[in-house]
Amino acid sequence: MRFEVLSEQLGALANATAWLVHRGRFLDVCFLLQAGDVCWLVRIHRGRVEAVEPGPFVMPRWTFALRASEEAWATFWQPVPPPGFHDLMAMLKTRALRLEGDQQPFFANLRYFKELLALPRAAGEGRSP
Repeated sequence: MRFEVLSEQLGALANATAWLVHRGRFLDVCFLLQAGDVCWLVRIHRGRVEAVEPGPFVMPRWTFALRASEEAWATFWQPVPPPGFHDLMAMLKTRALRLEGDQQPFFANLRYFKELLALPRAAGEGRSP
């Protein structure tokens, strides 16, 4: 399971990946990431992950939310996920993932979010991303 990596290391993994920071250099957003009943607010400023705050929250402010079950995220973060869980768009298509709120920042920076949320796969294997 990659939930520990997400809450503790996502910012460090993302900020150490220079090309990812460069790709998101125009991105300023706060989004909610939810796995079952567990959620995090992820704050990104100029492509750098400034904070990953674990919930629970009382009326959090976010631009968009990515919500899926714990099982769906655990499957997505496997080293080689099965079809339908290998990509955020595949998860949206199979309805394993819900996207809520203002979708424009998500789709305008889709590659950034795909790569950002795939980082726990490599971290869970003990190799660098």
